[in-house]
Amino acid sequence: MANRAHLAILNKGTDAWNKLRKENPEIEPDFSKADLSGADLSEVDLSGADLSGANLNLANLGGANLSGADLSGANLNLADISGAHLNWAHLSGAYLYRANLSGSNLSRADFSSWADLCEADLTGADLTGADLTGANLSGSNLSKVNLSRARLTGANLSGANLFDANLSDANLKRAILVETDLKNVKLTNCHIYGISAWNLRGKPKEQQNLIITHEEEATITVDNLEVAQFIYLLLNNQKIRDVIQTIGQKAVLILGRFSPPERKEVLNKIRERVRELGYLPMMFDFEGAKERDFTETIKVLAGLSLFVIVDITNPKSAPLELQATVPDYMIPFVPIIQKGEVPFSMFKDLTKYDWVLKPVREYDTKETLLVMLEKAIIKPAIEKHKELVRLKAKELEVKDILGLSSEE
Repeated sequence: MANRAHLAILNKGTDAWNKLRKENPEIEPDFSKADLSGADLSEVDLSGADLSGANLNLANLGGANLSGADLSGANLNLADISGAHLNWAHLSGAYLYRANLSGSNLSRADFSSWADLCEADLTGADLTGADLTGANLSGSNLSKVNLSRARLTGANLSGANLFDANLSDANLKRAILVETDLKNVKLTNCHIYGISAWNLRGKPKEQQNLIITHEEEATITVDNLEVAQFIYLLLNNQKIRDVIQTIGQKAVLILGRFSPPERKEVLNKIRERVRELGYLPMMFDFEGAKERDFTETIKVLAGLSLFVIVDITNPKSAPLELQATVPDYMIPFVPIIQKGEVPFSMFKDLTKYDWVLKPVREYDTKETLLVMLEKAIIKPAIEKHKELVRLKAKELEVKDILGLSSEE
């Protein structure tokens, strides 16, 4: 429990307490489990103090010296700790919901054992080398924070704002980054094994040497956080078959013209409807990969697809894309066209392939197309897929040439 004498002097105000500390540097302040909620402790010297389990809810600790203090399990919800010195402080299990830690020095601070920093404001704070293992940082403001060499193993950074933050050499193993804003973030030499990165926002300033392997494995690095999980799957050869099979059961490639805007709008609506029906739409409307040209990229995506929907209305690149894929990929291709248009002249040559569905599906408006998409396009494509699977599984017939000659 808190030392009553210490508590009595602290309650007299910052000046009285700081004078005592200056005159008696050997004092070991004990405020464990003390109720200091709403207290004005700005600029107070609580370095090395025992504040474990203390109630500091709504307290003003702006500019306070809390270096080396034990704040484990303390309630700091909604507290103002801006500009405070918390280097080497122990904050494991502390509650810091919506606390203001902007501009604080938290270097080497220990937040391990699931500290709650949900929606806390840490703008510009120095968290160099801090231990945030398992910390809840969801929705927190970490803009311009220095997290270099910080330990964020298993931390929850969902929805956090990391704008312009420095995470160089940070340990992000098993961290959760869902809808996290990484705009202008520096990500270099980070350990990201087991990370969960979904729907990331903003473009990082740097992404280099991201280590995706475990300590016991050979070191493999990538330069893109969002592709790290997929690359790790590629390294585990035994899982590749499952990955490809799963994609092949869900992926639908959508091809067509993306300009003028009304053409792209049709493709966007198809993509939304395909997703609603439980499939994985892939729409080719992005820059080609540096190592592959557009045609090669289209062929890779086609090879992963359950079937292809291609809008041949007033086509631009579709003829080349179909010529490059239809002859080589035995998967359903469903051509569609807007009423009033005619297929390009060479399209007829592609209809000799049984997996190009006939007739060409004609639609008058995108609304009609979306209403009829499942019945007129999806279901026939699935049926054709099943037919092609049976055909591929059929064993090649082999017969002795002597038997053939006797039949004659």
